[in-house]
Amino acid sequence: MGLASVLLVLSPFTQINTPYPSTAYLKGYLEAKGVRAGQADLGIETILTLFSTQGLGELFAEIERRKGKYPAKVRGMLANKQRYIDTITAVVAFLQGKNDPLAYRICNQDYLPESDRGSQNEEELEWAFGTSGLRDKARYLATLYLEDLCDLIRETIDPDFGFSRYAEHLGRCASSFDEIEEALQKPFSFIDRMTQPLLEKHIAESKPKVIAFSVPFPGNLFSSLRLAQWLRQAHPDIPILMGGGFVNTELRSITDTRFFKYIDYLLLDDGEDPLFQVLRYLDGAIQKEELVRTFSLDENGSRVVYQDNPAYPACRQSETGFPDYEGLPLDKYISVMEMANPMHKLWSDGRWNKLTLAHGCYWGKCAFCDGSLDYIKRYEPNTAKTLVDRMERLIEQTGEIGFHFVDEAAPPALLREMAQEIIRRGITVVWWGNIRFEKSYTEELCDLLQRSGCIAVSGGLEVASPRLLKLINKGVTVAQVARVANNFTGAGIMVHAYLMYGFPTQTAQETIDSLETVRQMFELGLIQSGFWHRFAMTAHSPVGLHPAEYSCRVTEPPFGGFARNDVQFEALSGCDPELFSEGLRVSLYNYMNGTGFDLPLHKWFGGMKVPRTTLPPNYIERIVEE
Repeated sequence: MGLASVLLVLSPFTQINTPYPSTAYLKGYLEAKGVRAGQADLGIETILTLFSTQGLGELFAEIERRKGKYPAKVRGMLANKQRYIDTITAVVAFLQGKNDPLAYRICNQDYLPESDRGSQNEEELEWAFGTSGLRDKARYLATLYLEDLCDLIRETIDPDFGFSRYAEHLGRCASSFDEIEEALQKPFSFIDRMTQPLLEKHIAESKPKVIAFSVPFPGNLFSSLRLAQWLRQAHPDIPILMGGGFVNTELRSITDTRFFKYIDYLLLDDGEDPLFQVLRYLDGAIQKEELVRTFSLDENGSRVVYQDNPAYPACRQSETGFPDYEGLPLDKYISVMEMANPMHKLWSDGRWNKLTLAHGCYWGKCAFCDGSLDYIKRYEPNTAKTLVDRMERLIEQTGEIGFHFVDEAAPPALLREMAQEIIRRGITVVWWGNIRFEKSYTEELCDLLQRSGCIAVSGGLEVASPRLLKLINKGVTVAQVARVANNFTGAGIMVHAYLMYGFPTQTAQETIDSLETVRQMFELGLIQSGFWHRFAMTAHSPVGLHPAEYSCRVTEPPFGGFARNDVQFEALSGCDPELFSEGLRVSLYNYMNGTGFDLPLHKWFGGMKVPRTTLPPNYIERIVEE
């Protein structure tokens, strides 16, 4: 890495199988503007430092130094510590795709130390992976091995640790900064002390004038603040910036000046414009009043102020440049497998180049979505030519032909044009992304997408109820979703369904009928994967802005000056969603593993009395045969 004007940092933790794309997007834009930008994914770097021979040695030494009273599982792992230390390097390399023959030893099940997670019998594993899926079976067992170590860390030295998040609870619903500020006053943790030297190394190599933290999720807010706190001590002259998805949704109303003890500038929405303008301001090229979508303290440090120069022309999609992954350890990311389901594993398996077809959502009307915010409401598509140019450029830079389109919803017409352009150029790619189940996804279009390299799509079936789909203004029907999913799977494209329960006014009957709809779609092979999200009211959604229209009322306490997005509310009618959470989760897990279709629905809910479904057993089958 050469000298940089700005170092773009992803703090622990986001993903371990592929880089989160925010820093690569910003680096590409800044480099096109003539600004030198370095980038660092401290999440994967911390994981690799921790899960190494030296890292585990230090971990076990730290645990034993504390002399805690640990449960039997932890004591068993401590007794087996040398086996973990001896095997960790080879296992991580295997999950990086570097020594496939190790799969034979892992599958023998006497190579890795085994604890509660890994104690599945051979018959269960044989059923899940068959006799030919040796590599996948080995990766599944190796993932359990890493998850055991993750459990060990949480139960002994750091309850906030997780592969893809750190201290997430501190970022969620943090109306007041008090709890985070209190946590920041505690001594640096074992993980903190492991991460700080990694950032110091990047600073020594690139000598940045500015450091900018990307905070896409609540699970990497606290680690970003911890590193910013350390930077204030170690490099007090370096200005610190922060932006990202979490900032965009949660911190739009910030007034607490304590937050700005740790950072200097907080940037909203797409980072290209505000970041470029802050860099120009720090270089003395513009006045502070010319900043774009930027929070900072006033001259006295006593009040949070917001600058947004209305005269500054917004960056268009055609001007964002090519994502640039230079500086990230692309060959060191770790592919894990949490379950055998081939659709579900896409999120954690493999190195995917991330791209965006269009800014915003072309629909933008769903009642539960942040439709009032820029990342949803401002729709601006790229051209097919631009997209395929970017794909070819990324293949050349990364050596990877896999692409994940991270749009809110991919526009069908643009997908058609992109597929035609891919085929016209004769390039081989593999891609997947988010869609809406639009009628325009005909058999012909799905076949075209498959021929261009599409392997999977994910889309919202949500509440899976005719009345509720209309209430949330989803713009699709159950029948439409079933037919479109059938077109995709008929073309050999896997389908993941986003599912929702607990929307205001949803009854127990509607909840059970939605589960029956999902059961039938899985049994017919129309969808291969899914996830139940419990409805959460957000401040920037139609429900959050107009709760009375959805038969609910806001019950949140007064705003505490820090974060506001998830809104506490009371539904004035409908069932208690908490009663259904576990049954929905367990049934879906079984359906994704191809089991449980014959089990009566009430069996998933233990002893709780639930209504019988009102849907006929061939409800979905009749729809797709019409």
